[in-house]
Parts: sequence; C-alpha cells; structure tokens
Amino acid sequence: MNESSINFLRTMLEAPSPSGFEQPAQRVWRENVGPHADRVYTDMHGSTFGVKNEGGQPRIILAGHCDELGFMVNYINDEGYIFFGTIGGFDLNIIPGHRVRIHTKNGVVPGVTGKKAIHVMTTEDSKKSQEIKDLWIDIGVKNRQEAAELVRVGDPVTYVEAFEILRGDIAVSRAFDDKAGSFAIGDVLRLLEGKSFSAAVFAVSTVQEEVGLRGATTSAYGVDPKIGIAVDVCHATDHPDMDRRRLGDIKLGEGPVIARGANINPVVERMLIQTAEEEGIPYQLEAAPRGTGTDANAIQLTRAGVATALISIPLRYMHTAVETIALEDVANVSKLIAAFIQRVGPDTDFTP
Repeated sequence: MNESSINFLRTMLEAPSPSGFEQPAQRVWRENVGPHADRVYTDMHGSTFGVKNEGGQPRIILAGHCDELGFMVNYINDEGYIFFGTIGGFDLNIIPGHRVRIHTKNGVVPGVTGKKAIHVMTTEDSKKSQEIKDLWIDIGVKNRQEAAELVRVGDPVTYVEAFEILRGDIAVSRAFDDKAGSFAIGDVLRLLEGKSFSAAVFAVSTVQEEVGLRGATTSAYGVDPKIGIAVDVCHATDHPDMDRRRLGDIKLGEGPVIARGANINPVVERMLIQTAEEEGIPYQLEAAPRGTGTDANAIQLTRAGVATALISIPLRYMHTAVETIALEDVANVSKLIAAFIQRVGPDTDFTP
C-alpha cells in the first residue's frame, strides 16, 4: 500500500464515526474518493457514493460501512460523572481503563472510562457480571453543572486509540471494522482509472451497519444494482483460543476472504475466485451457511434480489480498540474487485 493510500486510511480511522454520527469520516472519504469518481454524493441517510461510468451496464454496488462502535452520553450525576450507553456490540469487560473523546457541538472533551478498582471490590462484587450501569466516564469536573456546560445527553463517544504499524505491514487501530472496507471500495475507483469496463460502478461508504445494516438497505434500494459486493472484516483464526474447527482457517496476510454460502450468488463467487487466480491475487475461503450479518445481507434482499458477494479482510481482536490487520490484505481486496469489474459485461448472466 503506497503512502497516499495509507494516509487516506489513517485519516479515516482518526475521524470519529459512531453509528449515526458518521459524517466526519464521510468527509474524509469524499475528499479522497472524489478525484477518482465521475460524481460524489451523499443520500438522506448519510451514506456517501462515488460513481464511475454511471450510464454503463450492469449496475454494480460496492459497499463498505464507515460507522464504528462507540458510546453515547446517557446521564450525568451530581458529581459530574457521565454514564453512557453502547453504540454497537461490546465486550463490557474491556471497556474500563480507556481514554475516550466525547464529541460535542463545541469540540472534543477528553475523558477516561472508570469502574470500581479491584482493590476495593468485595467477594460478591468480583463474582458479578459486568453491567454497563456500573461504568462511567470521568472528565475531571467537580459537579453536574460543570459537566453539563461541556457535554449533553446524546453526545457520541469514541476510544482514543488510532492507527499504528506494529511490524512490517501489520497495523493496529480502533475501527478497522469497517473503515478498512470503506477505504477498500473507495480505492477501487482509483484502480479503475484509465481502465476499460462496461459496468456502472457505485462505491458506497455506508452508515449504521453496526445497528442493523441500515445504510446498505437504503443505498442498495436507491442504486437498484444487478450485482453487489460488500467488503467487511472477518475473524482471523491465527491467534490463541480460536477454534478453527468452528471458525475456519483464516490468516492475516494470506489474502482477501471470499465467502461461500446462502448469502452469496454462486456465479459472482466463481468469477471472483477465477479472477483472483488469473491475477495472481492470494485469497482464502470462508463458509457462510446462513446470513452473514454484513451489508451483503441487506444488498442481496433488495427489491427483487441482487447477485451478491462478500469479501472480507482478516482481522484479529474484533470490536476492541486494538483491531489488527495486514495492510496487504486490504490492498488486495481493492485489486480483486477492480479486476472483477473489468470482467463483467452487460450480458453476463448471474442466474444461479
């Protein structure tokens, strides 16, 4: 991945975008994708589109969601401590002990997530399951009045942790799920520059995936595509305590993961695999016997149905502040999709 692409991805990751509050990340996406698109627009839901060859056939939608997990201010007590709800699915046990940013109308307010220290827990406390009501955010104020001058109920909150290279092309950040996918489908438009292809391509940075695939539902309805490819992350199983018998054999650095199953059109699946092999792009396979829980679900069921595929980026430590990927896997997702698009003609039959 070149330096310009890394800067695009890094800036996306640093921009806050909890579900329902995605526009800071969408502004970054528009700025970086715009030079490679014929037109860029944002719909009423907040999903952002980069379009190429709009009059072509067939219509292809590429979807990667830009929303991330986050928190929301729910209540401020008399001492000025902030209690919050979760946006998306969290392991509550790993929320305490993080620096956070509260995003307000007047700018960022720093804070930390707190809970009762282990030293003062009773035996009964230590046996209790973690509950969100037992956690809070400390912003260093003295009382409710001082806190209320800084934050409001409904303000979104994100972790501070952002992009860093661990070693080689292995990178860590919050929100690779799924800003890496949003970046990848945007980068497809750059790779298509100067190439010959028949399809109309709609790359969409979707919103609100983490709270119900909402942006993909409205985006796909509006585009009315014949073919849809969702890009998301999947669980890498190359670290301790992952059961490959149940989750498959997925490794960082071994290439994009092509799903196979009920959510996937078999013709698109075969074409993706053939494209990867002809282009020398490494790939892995993932079994998806049911719905995938990704934007691919929503796209497949749009209108009278869409020939849908899911390509995933292997990721360790999903839904934590230290999600870990191989950058080369992300680059290869974009290369695979761009090469696939060049192989699709107006008469390609995707009937199973």
